[in-house]
Amino acid sequence: MTSEPTTRVQGALLSLAETAWRYRAGEGSPEDLPMIAAEALAAGVDTPALCDLAGLPRNANTHDIRQVFEQALSEAGIELPAPDLAQRYALRRLAERLVDEDVSPTELAAGNWWEVAVETAQERTLVALIPQCSCCLDYTLPVDQRSWPAELRAAARALMSSQPIGPDC
Repeated sequence: MTSEPTTRVQGALLSLAETAWRYRAGEGSPEDLPMIAAEALAAGVDTPALCDLAGLPRNANTHDIRQVFEQALSEAGIELPAPDLAQRYALRRLAERLVDEDVSPTELAAGNWWEVAVETAQERTLVALIPQCSCCLDYTLPVDQRSWPAELRAAARALMSSQPIGPDC
């Protein structure tokens, strides 16, 4: 039987790993990292750099925050993923948000998803359906605009059912 403190620490480590993946994909704000560190400390993860990070103010130098965050990850045994792998994970999370209807199909065009180094057929299919520009959807969609949302969601579901990648794998 797993004890409550161990479960809390494991959850905090998973949360830190998730933050590392998002950080590497260029998501989130460095100003949020001290609070994330404080939450990990409260859950029982304790490393010197994590304590240092939790003590930094939100308006600390971004370079300093990043440096201490990366040190805290290292001390906690969490590796930063390669940037291309983190981008693929971000694409997978985007697919989940699309299926859950937390993001609309037209909002996808606001990202640079065509720059992701896709590796699987499911990733290629989804990225091929995302236009590079939201202002000219009529001209850039690879399919009929009426069927596009359904095709996009089908591609997102296919990606979600494929081999997972990310911090919890």
